[in-house]
Amino acid sequence: MPRDPRYDILFEPVRIGPVTAKNRFYQVPHASSTGVDMPNTRKGLRAIRAEGGWGVVCTGYCSIHPSSDDTPLRYSRLWDDDDVRNLALMVDAVHEHGALAGVELFYGSSMTSNRTTREMPLSPSGLPMLRAAGRGQFPLHTRAMDKQDIRNLRTWQVDAAKRAKRAGFDIVYVYSGMNFGPYQFISRRTNRRTDEYGGSLENRVRLLREMVEDTKEAVGDTCAVAVRISVDELMGDLGLQWHDEGRGVFELVGELPDLWDLKTFGFQDSSNARYSEEGYQEPYVAFARQVTTKPVVGVGRFTSPDTMVSQIRRGVLDLIGAARPSISDPFLPKKIEEGREDDIRECIGCNFCYSCYHESVPIRCTQNPTIGEEWRRGWHPEEIEGRASSDGVLVVGAGPAGLEAARALGQRGYEVTLAEAGTELGGRICREARLPGLATWIRVRDWRQGQLDKLPNVEIYFDSELTPAHLLEFGFPRVVVATGARWTTDLADLRSVPVPSTFGGRVLTPDDVMAGAEVVSPVALFDFDQYYMGGCLSELLAERGHRVTYVTSADVVSAWCGNTHDQWYAHNRLVELGVPLVTGCFVADFDGETATLSGRSDGEVRKVEAATLIVVGAREPHDGLYQALAARPEDLREAGIRTLQKIGDCDVPGAIVHATYAGHRLAREFDANVAPMLLERTRLDG
Repeated sequence: MPRDPRYDILFEPVRIGPVTAKNRFYQVPHASSTGVDMPNTRKGLRAIRAEGGWGVVCTGYCSIHPSSDDTPLRYSRLWDDDDVRNLALMVDAVHEHGALAGVELFYGSSMTSNRTTREMPLSPSGLPMLRAAGRGQFPLHTRAMDKQDIRNLRTWQVDAAKRAKRAGFDIVYVYSGMNFGPYQFISRRTNRRTDEYGGSLENRVRLLREMVEDTKEAVGDTCAVAVRISVDELMGDLGLQWHDEGRGVFELVGELPDLWDLKTFGFQDSSNARYSEEGYQEPYVAFARQVTTKPVVGVGRFTSPDTMVSQIRRGVLDLIGAARPSISDPFLPKKIEEGREDDIRECIGCNFCYSCYHESVPIRCTQNPTIGEEWRRGWHPEEIEGRASSDGVLVVGAGPAGLEAARALGQRGYEVTLAEAGTELGGRICREARLPGLATWIRVRDWRQGQLDKLPNVEIYFDSELTPAHLLEFGFPRVVVATGARWTTDLADLRSVPVPSTFGGRVLTPDDVMAGAEVVSPVALFDFDQYYMGGCLSELLAERGHRVTYVTSADVVSAWCGNTHDQWYAHNRLVELGVPLVTGCFVADFDGETATLSGRSDGEVRKVEAATLIVVGAREPHDGLYQALAARPEDLREAGIRTLQKIGDCDVPGAIVHATYAGHRLAREFDANVAPMLLERTRLDG
C-alpha cells in the first residue's frame, strides 16, 4: 500500500551538524543489558531497528573511563581499542541499512560505584553514592573533584569520542542527564562548589560547555555532537525545572551542540503506562525549540503516527525519539512508510524491557518475543520460515501463549484451528486490561487478533471447551494446549513457599474478583506475588468504595514493580486512596471477621478487621486437559495425534511476556531442526 500523505513529514531528512538522518525516526540511547560481553547480541538488536527503517540508531550508555564502572549492570564502554572493535560490529551492521549510528558517552560520577575496577568515584562535591531505583544504597562516598580531576574528565571524554569516531559512529553524545557526569555540576542539589564550577548557573554549566566544545573540536568535522539532558528533575523548587534553570541551560549553550536529546528525570523518564499517556513528556520539553535553532529529539512512548506528526507540526520536536516503541516494533517506521499502520505492534508500556536492565539480563518484550534473540536464535520480528509439514494443528486456548502460537504457526503456513472456551480472544489479558491503568495491555490481544484475521489458514472457534474425548475424536495430528493458569488461595510461609490455607470465611483469589465475585468490606488483601496484581486490585476495590488494607510480606508495596518503574507510583496511589499499608507481614489466621498478621522478622502479632481475605500469591497450571491426554498414549496414537505439547501458563505460570515468548518459540521450533542457541563467551588466548 502507498504511504498516507499525512505522514510524509516523518520521512523528511534532518541535518544534524555534519551528518544527515534519512528521516525523523530516532532510536534514542537505551540500555539493552548486553554490554561488552555480548557484542553480537547487541549488534543484532540494534541492527534490526536500522533494517526496520529508523534513521538513527544509538547504543545504550557507553562508559568513557574505568572510573565510570556500573557493574554488575551491563553497559557499553570505550576504554580502549578492544572496545572500539567491540562496538564497530554494531556500527557496521547499522550502516548496512542506511541508518546513522549514535553513541551515548557516559560518565557516571556518584551514580557508579566502580565495583569491578575499584577506581575511586568522583563527583563535584564529594557526596555519598546516589541511590538508583532498584539498586539500593552503596556504602561508599565519592571524592570531590579538584581541577586536575576536571581536566582528566575532559580528556577522557575526548579520548572516548576519538575512539567512537574510529569505530565509525556518526553521532557522539555528551551525556548530561539522570544525575550523570556534567549534570551533577548543573544541579544545585549535587553541586556545592564555590569555585568557577559552582554557584551561578553559568558556572554550573561551565563543564558541559567545555565538554561539548572539546568533543566538537576532537570529532566535529565528521561526527555530530549531541547533548542528552534531563530538563526537569520533577522535584519542584528543590531541583532543576524546565521553565527555570532547565530553560536557562538552553539560553547559555543552546546553540553549541548539533542536537539536543531531551528527557525528564527518574521514574518519569520511562514512565509505565499505568501512570502516563502517549506523549507525556511534552509539557517539559516543548520550550526547547523556542530557545535553540538546533534539532531537538524527545521521547514519550510514541506509537501513533498521528501523534508523531502532531509533535513535529506543532514545533515540539524535530525528531521522534523512541526506545520502548522501537523494541516493541523495530519495523514501526517501515510499516508507516508502506501504509501498514494497522500492522504496528504497539508498545503497551508495561516496562518489562526496563526490568531486564535492573536484572542485568538481555532485553525482553511482552509484545515482541524476538527482541534480543536476533543473533543467538536467528529470530527476525517480521520473517519466519515456511512450514515443514502439511500437518494440521489444533491450539486449545486463546490467551497470550495460544494466540502467539496460532499467529506464528499461521504465518509459517500451517493449517491452524484455534479453540477458545470463552466468547472472546485474549484469556487473562481481557481480564487484566480492565484493571486500573492496564488498558494498553489489550494491545497484546488486539495486534494478534488483527494478524489472525488476515490469515485464511487459521480458523477460530469460540464457546469450545474441549474434553479429552473431543480431541481424540477430532484426531488433529498436532495438539498444543494453552489453557492458562489460575490463582490459588495458598498463603506464604517465611520463605515465601506457598502453603494451603484452611481458613473459614470469604477467601478470594484475583480470578474471583475479576470474574465479579461478591467482595464484602472490610477487605484484607495479602500480596506475596509482589508484581502489579496486588496493587491494581487494591486500587480497584478502593475506587469502588471498599475499605481495603494492603498487606505484603515484602518491605514495600508491589516490590517487583521497582524494576518496571511503577512501584513508587503504585505506593502513592494507594496512599491517595486512603488504603492502609502493612509491610513485612504474613497472614497467620482468618476467621471471617479478623485477619491475624505475623511480623516477618519479629513475629509481632496484629489484627486487621476483614470480612474478605484476598490472596495474591501463587498460581497453578490449568493443565487438566493436557494431563488427561498425556496419560493415554495408546489412545493418542490410535486417534492419529502424533505430538501433544503444553505452553505458556499451562506449562509454567509467569508474566504475559513469558507466555508470548513460549507461544512464539513453539511456532519457531515446530517441525524444525533447532540449532543450538548461540552463546557469547569471552575468548581465551594461549
